[in-house]
Amino acid sequence: MKSPKSKKNIVTLIVILFFIFIAFYFHGFRLNNKILKKYNDLASVIIIDRNDREICIKPNTYGNYMRMTSEFSQKLKELIVKKEDKYFYFHPGFNPVSIIKALFGYLELGERKASSTITQQLAKILLHTESQRNIKNKLRETIYAVSLELHNTKKQIIEMYLNSVYLGNSAQGIEEAARLYFSSSASSLNTAQIGQIIATIPSPNDYNPARKVNAEKTSEWAHLLKIENETSNISDIKSVRLSMENYSHASNTCFEYSSIPGAFSQSKKITSDSDLTDRIRAIAYNTISTIRYKNANNAAIVVLKLPENEILSIVGSIDPNSSRDGDKINMALEPRAIGSTIKPFIYLKAFEKNLRPYTIVDDREYKYITALGFPLYPKNYDWQYRGEVTLHYALSNSLNVPAVKVLEYVGTDNFYSFLKNDLEFIPIQPLESYQLGIALGALEMNLFDLSKYFSIFPNNGALRDLRIDTLKKYNAPKVIANAEYVELINKILNDRKTSIDQFNMKSDLNLFQNNYALKTGTSRDYRDSWIIGYTPDFLVGVWVGNADISPMDEVSGQIGAGRIWAKTMELLMNSEYNKKTPFAFSLLKEYQDENTIQYGLWDDNYEKIKYVLKDSDESVILMPHDGDTFLLEKNTKIILRAREEVKWSVNSEPLGSGAEKIFTPEETGTYRIIAENNQGKIENISIDLRP
Repeated sequence: MKSPKSKKNIVTLIVILFFIFIAFYFHGFRLNNKILKKYNDLASVIIIDRNDREICIKPNTYGNYMRMTSEFSQKLKELIVKKEDKYFYFHPGFNPVSIIKALFGYLELGERKASSTITQQLAKILLHTESQRNIKNKLRETIYAVSLELHNTKKQIIEMYLNSVYLGNSAQGIEEAARLYFSSSASSLNTAQIGQIIATIPSPNDYNPARKVNAEKTSEWAHLLKIENETSNISDIKSVRLSMENYSHASNTCFEYSSIPGAFSQSKKITSDSDLTDRIRAIAYNTISTIRYKNANNAAIVVLKLPENEILSIVGSIDPNSSRDGDKINMALEPRAIGSTIKPFIYLKAFEKNLRPYTIVDDREYKYITALGFPLYPKNYDWQYRGEVTLHYALSNSLNVPAVKVLEYVGTDNFYSFLKNDLEFIPIQPLESYQLGIALGALEMNLFDLSKYFSIFPNNGALRDLRIDTLKKYNAPKVIANAEYVELINKILNDRKTSIDQFNMKSDLNLFQNNYALKTGTSRDYRDSWIIGYTPDFLVGVWVGNADISPMDEVSGQIGAGRIWAKTMELLMNSEYNKKTPFAFSLLKEYQDENTIQYGLWDDNYEKIKYVLKDSDESVILMPHDGDTFLLEKNTKIILRAREEVKWSVNSEPLGSGAEKIFTPEETGTYRIIAENNQGKIENISIDLRP
């Protein structure tokens, strides 16, 4: 019988062991969490499109590609366990017998044999100590292995191992190796292919299926595992290498997506349709091939799903794999002069200031003095003047001279404010440097941003950020224009008959469906060809030009970007994205004017508004306009411009004489500006300065 003292010692020992176990168990939480983080960090960032098609996979920090999956066949698990660790389902993370044998081997008292269990191998992989084999690391790996066993199931551990084991040629894990070597998935591997994977594990760089020795090693393991009858049909080296040649870690869509900031922050599903993108890229490639003789070499396309502003497609290069000049640049993100595509925004602001599509403008020669003091005589695209035309006709046919007159009426300062404060556009040079040149297409912008800003028209005046990451919530739209003014723009851009003068009766821009609107643009010297078109369901923006900014040979917006746009629109009109949603024109009123129908708003004073610009042409004061509002900032300067030499005064205080003067206000409030010409005609207007 044991003495009371002996019993007490046993109890004390049990208590001590219990607390040691408890301490290790809870310490194991920390170790387990630490090593699981390393496991999760091994996973490659994988980007898939809206239809679950993989776009690209990024290598992990070790330069390997690793795909996590739990889809492994039972046969694969059985053979791996049988080959690597036959006592896997029974030990606590380490095999005491193997460790003792290994220790004798280290002491040269016996044969050196590998002693690592699958769990220890997993710990070794995750701790990245494969090449640092010593007693210290073996002990550390064993401690982590026990922690893994305490806090994970055997099923979880074997799956982590199968996902982490390195198998050569940057393939980490069975799933990636199956795709690389066999054009298969881990769950679909046959027994022969599993044998080839097993043969790879001891020396991945030397024994992988792309090496001749793999067949020999597979036969050896098949004999040891007694699966010779099932491994007679191993994949020959030619088929493996063909699989590797055809395997890619990125589709062409990845080229554009990788240009977006934060693209690879985490694995995600994006809004892009890669199949649609491939088809659009082919359209762009074929179109550019037909006009390359006109020195047109590059193109970009952006497609948005509306009203959500989801990015369905970005094509920034017609062939990202080409070494031709510019093909390695995502031109959808490169700022270029946007030509006449700016005009709908100018007219939108004019409609807000009480102009209408039926307002008459005199399309004739005008003289302006630039900021540098040089005279400017705006010319139309065809160098012709048309006399008195409506704004509807002027915008439909993209006339330059009327656009300048409209911008003059709107006021450049007001338009700058719209661009900066409403659209939140960030120019590449100060907006003040463009002056009236904005109406002539001098403003630079990239296709990505221009498409976003154009979405206010099909989205009834609401501006929403473009969305590509499905994990992000939709942002609240910013309403920057009243729906009635947007409807006026849509009505004009939807009218294909009035634009015949500029675009001809037969045109690539005339589509089989009627609920679409468009605006073309061509920059100076034909350096850029643009078109933005949309239905209420989707928007397509296209740019054509040269990445090196060299001019094309008279490639206009219609024959350059227009051809790509038309084919892309037809593709979308025959797709699931076309809901055939009609434009809303309920806020517009038809006005009968001689033999034509004009469009305006219900409460318009038609006769007065019709001649607003003509009356202003007869005015003495050209700028600013009566009722204009300005923000008073440091060094605010307001240009006072008259049709001729006049005497200026502000609030009855003389300012001097001249066709143009600078007024520098010092306080907020209302200012009355008076101009008197040499014939004694006096005209006055009022403007407001606000803080």
